[in-house]
Amino acid sequence: TGSNYGEVTTICTEDTPLNPLSLYGETKTEAENMLLKRGNTVAYRFATAFGISPRLRLDLLINDFTNKCLRDGYLIVYEKEFMRTFIHVSDMADSFLFGIENMDKMINNVYNVGDNSMNYSKEAICNMIQKKTDAFIHFEEIGSDADKRNYVVSYEKINKLGYKTKIGMEQGIDEA
Repeated sequence: TGSNYGEVTTICTEDTPLNPLSLYGETKTEAENMLLKRGNTVAYRFATAFGISPRLRLDLLINDFTNKCLRDGYLIVYEKEFMRTFIHVSDMADSFLFGIENMDKMINNVYNVGDNSMNYSKEAICNMIQKKTDAFIHFEEIGSDADKRNYVVSYEKINKLGYKTKIGMEQGIDEA
């Protein structure tokens, strides 16, 4: 998870120092460290998931925003300028197959998993959803993200090995 990074002002790579700010980020970071110490491991730091799946999660940003726009006809969003990065659940599944097929090259390493084209501001995401749902979107500073997830992530390391995502944001929003 990118929640491992905490508050960052540069582009996140696998070498960016980890500074988790929430219990969620802390436990994910600890689990990653435990597995890497054990060896024979490939650790993935996924972008934020979205998309239709058998166990649909409406707590994930894209799914949540789209659901609220369709259900309620409006959405109130804080920290509109915050940058986030996303990956479709099908691309996440494909990354596991990629890891199995490339284990010899990837073993005992950490990889950000996603695509550079999927770094978006919350406002940009809202604008895409609004065009498809005609919902009213209001930006207001009424909350904050405990993990301070406001960063752009680089996926260069895994992309150099040949991994590429297939599903873009527009297609993923259309699924809803």
